Amino acid sequence: MEREYMLWSILTYPNLNPVALSLGPIAIRWYGLAYLVGMLFGIWYIQYLLGKPALWTEKQNNENLVYKEGDCQESCFFWLAISVIVGGRIMYVLFYNWQVFWNSPLHIFFLWEGGMSFHGGLIGAFVSLFLLSRIYCFSFLLFLDLVAASVPVGIFLGRIANFINGELWGRVSWVPWAMVFPDGGSLPRHPSQLYEAITEGLMIFLIMQLMVYRGSFKSPGLTAGAFAICYSVVRFFMEFFREPDYQLGYLLGGWMTMGMILSILPFLVGVGMVFQSMNSKSGSSFGK
Repeated sequence: MEREYMLWSILTYPNLNPVALSLGPIAIRWYGLAYLVGMLFGIWYIQYLLGKPALWTEKQNNENLVYKEGDCQESCFFWLAISVIVGGRIMYVLFYNWQVFWNSPLHIFFLWEGGMSFHGGLIGAFVSLFLLSRIYCFSFLLFLDLVAASVPVGIFLGRIANFINGELWGRVSWVPWAMVFPDGGSLPRHPSQLYEAITEGLMIFLIMQLMVYRGSFKSPGLTAGAFAICYSVVRFFMEFFREPDYQLGYLLGGWMTMGMILSILPFLVGVGMVFQSMNSKSGSSFGK
């Protein structure tokens, strides 16, 4: 009975420690671990998918072999990770917290205080992959598809970390599973972090895997385009449950949020990528 009460209390009034482990003055936070584990999973899963010849055309398998046997893997993963962090941080500061940055420019380096934009990380990854593909002469769309197939796991872990941190909570709600967050006032709210972990993370990951194992890699750009569409649509919808950032509030028409606005461009880019991929010669092989 006591255990059930404790579980109910945690689920109704979540007040979890954001620090996973303390080593003297060094604090290892769940949010940082989520990024680390998500990136390590991505590295492993990309290598796993590259080792599945049936997922690729014969020409792609030859290109993959050159990549796997080359010396660019470590460099690519390193710069990809850096670009995700830098892009995510810069976009958060510019679009979500500009006033703080204006008053204290060095605040952009205070990563331990939190504040990352997934859309910014997406742009950072896109730019770095494009540049790396030119430097190391591998297929830009091929690697973009690989990243798209693995990144939803990182999103899932990141949203769970948001929940543990007690941040990015949802709007006030009286649904039975509503929760009272430590910094969210006394009213119950949607646990929107968990909604996003399930929809943006697990659900999109399953969709990507269904596409991959039905041959989407054989149509370069299809997987990445589908991911951009799925994430944008799901994120736009989830914003109706999520409390807008207090420093921004509602924008355009008094109902849109910054997350909604930033989801429009990836959606349009994704539609263009899918359209181009499906109308190419290789696009006809998807699903066969």
